[in-house]
Amino acid sequence: MRFAFEKCTMALLVLFTSGTVLKAQDRNLLKLERSEVTFLSEAPLETITATNIQCNGLVDPAARTFAVQVPITGFEGFNSPMQREHFNENYLESREWPKATFAGRVIEGVDLTQPGSYQVRAKGTLKIHGVEQERVVPCTVVVAPEGVRITSSFDVTLADHDIRIPRIVQQKIAAVIKVKVDLLFKIDQGK
Repeated sequence: MRFAFEKCTMALLVLFTSGTVLKAQDRNLLKLERSEVTFLSEAPLETITATNIQCNGLVDPAARTFAVQVPITGFEGFNSPMQREHFNENYLESREWPKATFAGRVIEGVDLTQPGSYQVRAKGTLKIHGVEQERVVPCTVVVAPEGVRITSSFDVTLADHDIRIPRIVQQKIAAVIKVKVDLLFKIDQGK
């Protein structure tokens, strides 16, 4: 069972990371159409926030599996251009690890093809800065005619992903980052 789950999750990742042109409706997959991933660092001396709207992803509603990819350099906001540069070069090292990913499966046996609002848990592998962590993330899933919308809020501990903050800036960067996700998936219409 676990092998089949991992195989399906990996297949989803390969489909959208390989650059293969695939029409989602051919496999009843939903493609990420709109994304907003925001992080918030609230430290004693500074609050930092940035948002990314350049994510990619797929959901297989029948199998309740998903894969989402977040390009690290796509985050915008910050308090200054230098802060964004430090984020990419010194902390997330986006040249070496250009993407964060989360891939897995919805734990609850809900039917994601039926309209409604569902409180679910997404269990999968969160990979940031080259370090994978098994995570269970609470989500709200709304299935409607316009698509499947997934929202979530969760924390990411920097040390869990081998992201080191120099002592000199520890009062400016939080050790635990708050993440908010708002994703809208739709059937690909062959665009």
